[in-house]
Amino acid sequence: MKLYHGSNVKVKNPRIITNTRLLDFGYGFYLTSDFKQAKKWAKLTQKRRQQGIATVSVYEISKEQLKNLKVLYFESANREWLKFVTQNRSNNIINNENWDIIIGPVANDNTMPVINLYLNGIYDENEALKRLLPQNLKDQYTFKTEKALKYLKFLEVEL
Repeated sequence: MKLYHGSNVKVKNPRIITNTRLLDFGYGFYLTSDFKQAKKWAKLTQKRRQQGIATVSVYEISKEQLKNLKVLYFESANREWLKFVTQNRSNNIINNENWDIIIGPVANDNTMPVINLYLNGIYDENEALKRLLPQNLKDQYTFKTEKALKYLKFLEVEL
């Protein structure tokens, strides 16, 4: 299966990023199975960093290889997904070192205001899930360990 990483540079040798940005699934190397979504991420990254060129790095990993890894899979934007994303996005990072890869829906770009309103009790779970609009975006694969990264095969770059 092909996976795509959007950035402002070619990423031939991916790394686990443990920076201070609060992301849906915490630290890691983020990819998607949707090329259009990766292209959007690439443009946003280039715009935010004000350098480089919007670039999509293409990788391959087999479903057989995934069987060798510990994978946490959120099939839909449900209660468990909301709790997981909320904890990661509110800097209450979950100990997710038990997983090599986490797969699930992507929250929309207005994540933090919705999460804050949810944490303050203004939105209930159903309202928060509706406002995060995960149905509008495809998916995200977060590679959390070096073991997982070793299975990713770099194929090419698309601009």
